[in-house]
Amino acid sequence: MNANQEKIITLARSLIGTPYKYAAKPEDIPQYMDCSSFTQYIYKQIDKGLPRSTLLQAAQAGKKISLTARSSELKAHLETGDLLFFRGSKGHYDDMLFLGKAVYIGHVAIYTGNNKAIHATSPKGVVEESLDQVTKEKGPVAMIKRII
Repeated sequence: MNANQEKIITLARSLIGTPYKYAAKPEDIPQYMDCSSFTQYIYKQIDKGLPRSTLLQAAQAGKKISLTARSSELKAHLETGDLLFFRGSKGHYDDMLFLGKAVYIGHVAIYTGNNKAIHATSPKGVVEESLDQVTKEKGPVAMIKRII
C-alpha cells in the first residue's frame, strides 16, 4: 500500500460512526455525510478532486477498471482506495453519461482491502463492511474507478 492509499484508509476509518444525511451539503460535512460527499471529502485530503455526486464521480473521475470477471473474482481486480459504484436505492440516474450503456450508478464505496469496503449508508452512517455485505445491500458492483 502506498502513502496515499494509507492516508485514505486511515482518514476513512477515522470517520466510522459519522451519521448519514442524504444530499449532505458542504456545511454539513464532516458532521454528516452521504456516500458521495464521503468519498469527495476523503479524496480532497490528498488533493484529488472528485465531483460532488456519485453519478458524476463514476462518469468523470479516475480510470475505469475492467469488470469482466465474475463477482466471485472481483477482489482480484481491486486495489486499496478504488471506488466501487453500485446501483443504490436512491440517487439520480443518467445512463447517457456512459455512452448509452445502462450502468445504473447510485451508490459509492471505497475498497479498503481484505474484501472490505467503507461507505456512508442509511441508516448506519459511515461503516466498514465486507464486500459481500455491501453487495447484498446495494447490489452487484456496476463499475470500479481507480483514482490513485
